[in-house]
Amino acid sequence: MVTHNFVDNALAELLDEHARLTLDDLARSCCVAPGWVVERLEAGLLAGEQADGRWLFSSTTVLRARRLARLEASFDADPELAALTTDLIEEVAALRQRLQQLESRLGLAP
Repeated sequence: MVTHNFVDNALAELLDEHARLTLDDLARSCCVAPGWVVERLEAGLLAGEQADGRWLFSSTTVLRARRLARLEASFDADPELAALTTDLIEEVAALRQRLQQLESRLGLAP
């Protein structure tokens, strides 16, 4: 499991925040079929934008989709349950980041 966190963090650093991936690129990066991505888009579990009739995705969506795919595969999780778990993981990460920033500003040791 630690390896996955390292891979996700490394991927986040390598991907340009402004870069946009196509539907096929996103599916390939998650080792899933394009139909899997479309199903999660239609269910509102993934976010993307359409331009010129094709889907485009940010690096943030790549990380979320990889996490969803991993949770679904590892735990045979329902897509909605995997999305809820992903939401909670993302919220905890955001709160930890805010806590570190506050500790840093206050001069407190982590």
